[in-house]
Amino acid sequence: MATYAAVTLLKPGTFLDRAWELNRAGHAGLSSMGRAIGIPFLILAAAMFLAGIGWFQRKHWGWLLGTGIIASSLVADLVHLLLGDWKSLAGILIAGLLLLYMTRPAVRSYFTA
Repeated sequence: MATYAAVTLLKPGTFLDRAWELNRAGHAGLSSMGRAIGIPFLILAAAMFLAGIGWFQRKHWGWLLGTGIIASSLVADLVHLLLGDWKSLAGILIAGLLLLYMTRPAVRSYFTA
């Protein structure tokens, strides 16, 4: 999804824009920042891709990167909740449960240096 967002924000006006109908407010807010806002989404997509590679190779750095991305998402959702966005409760629940799972000793020990 981060790659999709990056592509549609960097090159607007294609048939791919139709999926933004699901989140018109989000698209309007991001589009108002200009095309360059797509670059952070490309960086996020690359980080998530690398985390997936490290995760499936059972590398400690993959675990660190994956938990860092989920923790960042949790923090962002908490900030949105404090700003009055009650829809972020779902993200808080999902990210919180993922972090609880990912930080269990049995899961952490699965990854090697």
